[in-house]
Amino acid sequence: MAKLILSMDGLVLKEIPLAKERTTIGRKPHNDIQIDNLAVSGEHAVIVTILNDSFLEDLGSTNGTVVNGNAIKKHFLQNNDIIELGKYKLKFVGEAAPAAAGAPGAEKADFEKTMVLRPSQMKAAAEQAKAMAAAAGGGAAGAQAAAVAQRAAAVQAAGQTATASGLADKDAAKTVQPAAVPPSPTAAPARPAQPMGAIQLLSGNNAGKELELNKPLTTLGKPGVQVAVLTRRPQGYFITHVEGSSRPAVNGQQIGAAPHALKDHDVIELAGVKMEFFIKA
Repeated sequence: MAKLILSMDGLVLKEIPLAKERTTIGRKPHNDIQIDNLAVSGEHAVIVTILNDSFLEDLGSTNGTVVNGNAIKKHFLQNNDIIELGKYKLKFVGEAAPAAAGAPGAEKADFEKTMVLRPSQMKAAAEQAKAMAAAAGGGAAGAQAAAVAQRAAAVQAAGQTATASGLADKDAAKTVQPAAVPPSPTAAPARPAQPMGAIQLLSGNNAGKELELNKPLTTLGKPGVQVAVLTRRPQGYFITHVEGSSRPAVNGQQIGAAPHALKDHDVIELAGVKMEFFIKA
């Protein structure tokens, strides 16, 4: 479970687990996290936690909410983020379940600590080193070129071992070689940038308007009625229910409690408004 560590002037005051869907922060006593300081507004901010995702939102506070030195209105919390409220700090510690012994994650972690190279791979590295030394004409320059070549060959062999064992991603195994060694002609091409998403309102007073989803977190809906967040992740765009008695619908079907992956031209119904999600060309 994710938690917050409250401190002031470097002194830890207490730890607060994020066990509720909504955790309010403010000076008034009814808040889940009460900070009795004039720099903190009565209802300063709220943290919405959905499964493993936590979102921080400033509630129009007088002095604002700062995360990692930057003033924010809405922020998708990540591990070790520091929330500043006046002289007080709240460190966000995300949930990190340890891998069980024998689990794939544990095997990968152990594998990354120790790379085992097969004799045939080491022999190939040595032969490549000798060839580089000969090409450089021997001497100090030849020795340096041989060392660079041997390191590069060893790194490449280690990556191949990881891929063959199924313990590393194939793309990660194609490690970039040192600058002194020309890159392999079979190196994987750079991955294309993540396409930009947007929504177009299909109903309501603002029908026809578009909103580009260029931020990590975009809040949609009407507070007190129905609110959802759209998050931009490396895997794509996701919609998550935050507030309201009913969840948003995608293509006529209500989404579940978990973040719902959006596809091009999905139609979202939220707080009585229809909108279309699409990928911009």
